[in-house]
Amino acid sequence: MGVCTCVSRAALWPPPPRSPPSRSRYHSAPVPPRPTPRRRASPPPSRCPVSASTRRASPRIRGRGTCTSARSARERSTGRSRDRPPPSPSCPPAPTANGLRVDGAGHLWVIDSSKGVTVYDVRTRALTARFDVTGGAPSLVNDLTVAPDGTVYLTDSLRTVIYRVTPEQLARGGSGTLTAWADLTDRIHSDTYTLNGIVSDADGRHLYVVDMGAGDLYRVTTGGVAAVRRVDLHGPPLTNGDGLELRGRTLWAAQNLDNTLTRWRLNGSGSAARVTRSVTDPALQVPTTLTHDGAFGGQLLVVRSQFDKGGPLGDGTPEEPFTVASVDGI
Repeated sequence: MGVCTCVSRAALWPPPPRSPPSRSRYHSAPVPPRPTPRRRASPPPSRCPVSASTRRASPRIRGRGTCTSARSARERSTGRSRDRPPPSPSCPPAPTANGLRVDGAGHLWVIDSSKGVTVYDVRTRALTARFDVTGGAPSLVNDLTVAPDGTVYLTDSLRTVIYRVTPEQLARGGSGTLTAWADLTDRIHSDTYTLNGIVSDADGRHLYVVDMGAGDLYRVTTGGVAAVRRVDLHGPPLTNGDGLELRGRTLWAAQNLDNTLTRWRLNGSGSAARVTRSVTDPALQVPTTLTHDGAFGGQLLVVRSQFDKGGPLGDGTPEEPFTVASVDGI
């Protein structure tokens, strides 16, 4: 199936502001622009030089299910020449909020890619617990998933490991540490960025995680010692693979720099997957995460990050308001 056919059938509408008309139909959920902030006194000079991409790392807009809080160049890229090396300990990175998930007990998990994950009570907004990465090796905590039993698994794109936080650890509250539960460095040999999106299946027996550099998908068994197997992909590689979504045996993936969404069908054991649908369209504006919501008629809701417009992946100015796109036909 050709790209043009896929795009026209996927029907994305409307195109982003000031973009040429697209053959696709998107149903976009616009986010109101932020109010003009009050002018504040300039802070004293910092010993750590702040680059343009670091300045853009503060949250810009919030509303209706989206937050375009900035993510660094390291966290959603594939190690190309535009990426900067990890910051030195003497010049720590600005805080980020790049991975979000609400568990069944009403906790909001928020990843700070350079530090770890913070947990809040959704009802009271109180901070419940925090789990930090340790050690001197560069780290980039990227994405997370919540298994049916409440266990949370998190990817690290630089250490190529999966962390695990159990409900018992969360119940203790306070501060804790993230320790590697599954180490994939013996399978993935890369000095750039690797593990990104991660999802759990319905019974919590398996996790699926994408290596955004090589475009591979891995199945990880959760019972006992983590058993890792590369999934046989009958279709194009998941290069630049970012957010994942799994419903039954249907897996969706966002491929950020490729402006692509793909739909896959897993076999009964989850050891192989066949691509069944693909959409590539610049109107996706560097999609970074997605969810399948039955309340929207079974459509995919996709965050359009615009990281290539004045963000970590390109120069220019992002178009406001930022939007979450509802994508038909995939």
